[in-house]
Amino acid sequence: MKIYDISMEISPEMAVYKDRDEKRPVFETLRDFGQGSVYETRLQFDLHTGTHIDMPLHMIEGSPDSAFWHAGRFFSRCTVLDFLSPEIDAVKAQDLEAKEKALTPLFDPFAAGRSVLLKTRNSFQQVFDFSFVYLHQSGAAYLAGRDLAGVGIDALGIERDQPGHETHKALLKAGIWILEGLRLAEVPEGDYILVLMPLKVKGVEALPARAVLIPPTSMNLA
Repeated sequence: MKIYDISMEISPEMAVYKDRDEKRPVFETLRDFGQGSVYETRLQFDLHTGTHIDMPLHMIEGSPDSAFWHAGRFFSRCTVLDFLSPEIDAVKAQDLEAKEKALTPLFDPFAAGRSVLLKTRNSFQQVFDFSFVYLHQSGAAYLAGRDLAGVGIDALGIERDQPGHETHKALLKAGIWILEGLRLAEVPEGDYILVLMPLKVKGVEALPARAVLIPPTSMNLA
């Protein structure tokens, strides 16, 4: 079975949002074989480290936390959209509309219950880029009008320099989860099965997750 692991690896050297030191994961060895018969490590990190899901509480005061979506919401048919053109600084409504027209003869890229992942030049960068490609608020509004399960992007933020957080809020208010920190460099544009497994943490605004994509033909679901 062909499986694409689209998760970021967590390490002290990994890219973190805006290179902020407080967001860098810290590994601490609690016990090693010089002290006994076991090896144990403590990991301290921000819940928005690497590949993670944003909950409504992240951006909307008084809104639902990590209990909002049940596990079945994270297993879905998925569309990967390629926006690698160097001219694209932000994915806008017209960009999504063009992709929809191009892919509809093959499958419905924004069908109800699907998730949509945006592949950009971000996937090929190993350090934080302050000019990362993001989802423009017009693009967020376009997707919020569909009955999608979720929207993901290969940046550590789905928006950039939006004081009102319009992109986040448009999706979260529509009940669409947001997946940030993807690695899509090896994934061709097309139709997949997304298996997304967030940590089961109570009462928080974000959940670190492991995410993989499986071509439907590998699962006899074509």
